[in-house]
Amino acid sequence: MTTSPTPTSRTKVLLVDDHDLIRKGLRHAFERDRQFEVVGEAATAAEGVRQAGALQPDVVIMDLRLPDGSGLEATRALRKSSSTMGIVVLTMYAGDDQLFGALEAGASAFVPKTAPADEVVAAARHAASSPSAFTAADLAEAMKRRLAPSGPQLSPREGQVLRLLADGMSVAGIAKQLFVSESTAKTHISKLYEKLGAANRAQALMTALRLGLLEAPDAPKF
Repeated sequence: MTTSPTPTSRTKVLLVDDHDLIRKGLRHAFERDRQFEVVGEAATAAEGVRQAGALQPDVVIMDLRLPDGSGLEATRALRKSSSTMGIVVLTMYAGDDQLFGALEAGASAFVPKTAPADEVVAAARHAASSPSAFTAADLAEAMKRRLAPSGPQLSPREGQVLRLLADGMSVAGIAKQLFVSESTAKTHISKLYEKLGAANRAQALMTALRLGLLEAPDAPKF
């Protein structure tokens, strides 16, 4: 099991990436910083996991896509073997799915390959000191996107109109129920159809059921 580096020791780094140029660039960036020492390199997931076990680095820089498998699977294996090893996932594919995949795999940080090398070094510094605290530049915005409701958001009035349409009411009936003119009722219905991407009542109700905006009617009881 690895131990967190003391303030006077150099942080040992293992680079796992199948591109020689990227490894060379990262090595150069880490060697410029006296806090770090690159102790090994690997070009495959299996070799990365093997070297991590043999070298016991403080931080592993792990490419997401490797010739023999996923860097996320390698990250899970490393995290399972050590709770104190810092793991920085580095990737060209920096979407929300990849970011949350790295978080769920137990990574300490997530950095796109388009980021400056200094950001990778900073992520490694974080990973060495707080291996279980995940960080990513876009984490807050990614969380907002994940937590944001999906699908169209209906106003309270549009919700009323939808339920009345589901009850089979005519435009005149909806207008009377809502105490508005038929023209206003038609406007509400038109806006509702637009939000649901529907051309008529049937399409609107089917879409609303699919999106969970309406509950399916109870099956008849015999």
